[in-house]
Amino acid sequence: MNGLSLALILGGVLLNAIAQLLLKAGTNAVGHFAFQTENIIPIGLKLVFQPYILGGISCYVISLVIWIMALSRVPVSIAYPMLSIGYAINAFVAYYWFGEALSAQKLLGIGFIIIGVVLVTRS
Repeated sequence: MNGLSLALILGGVLLNAIAQLLLKAGTNAVGHFAFQTENIIPIGLKLVFQPYILGGISCYVISLVIWIMALSRVPVSIAYPMLSIGYAINAFVAYYWFGEALSAQKLLGIGFIIIGVVLVTRS
């Protein structure tokens, strides 16, 4: 895998992770809501115009374009497992940004994910 391919994959993974974090920040800003028919329009409007959610959607769109470019250069059997890196990124950022727990068990799981990604990309 050359440098451009790796940069595209990591760029797509990073943007995807950022999108998830922005969507979480947006839903935190909107708050908890019930899934009821009368909530569709008022909650839908809050979500559509929430800046974090708009940022998350934008990151998804850009990451999709980058991901398509990456898949045109790298076998999917190598590219797709690298999306797992996004879990590690999100776990650490969510710990700092949202105060989410980062237990020893999660850290061990993240370690296994990283080892797995390294093994897949070196095969």
